[in-house]
Formats: sequence, C-alpha cells, structure tokens
Amino acid sequence: MKGTITTPHKKPKKAELSETKKEENKQLSSLRISVEHLICRVKTFHVASDRFHLGRHRYNQVIMTVCGLVRLHLNSLRIRAL
Repeated sequence: MKGTITTPHKKPKKAELSETKKEENKQLSSLRISVEHLICRVKTFHVASDRFHLGRHRYNQVIMTVCGLVRLHLNSLRIRAL
C-alpha cells in the first residue's frame, strides 16, 4: 500500500453499498485514522504547521528529530501497555 492513494467506496445514487464495500471502507478508515493521529502528533511540535524560522538546511534535521520523538513516545506507550 506504500505510495498509493486509496479512496473509500461511494454510495451509488438511490442504492446502498454492499456489505463487502462497507467492510472495506471500515478497514480503510481505521488505517486513515491512525495516520491522522500521527500527523496530529507531529503538528503539536509546530514544525509542520508553522513557519520555519531556521535555515532550510536545518529543516530536514529538525523534522526527522520530531518524527523520532513521536516514534519514541509511541514505543514507550506500547511498552507500558505490555
């Protein structure tokens, strides 16, 4: 699924979606919500949502550090749950 865009099935006019298409939409939405939550966590650092005031050469380093911190936090949550 890497590099592809998947859209949910739309309901046809004056008809209902089949059960298989509804199930596929549910699976897709569960994947999408986890990605949306990760994007939200990155945006809390205001690196991706605000204007970046350091030099362009530093942006990649900063965004990778933020992503690493988010991953570290998620891994610590998984360890606590075990």
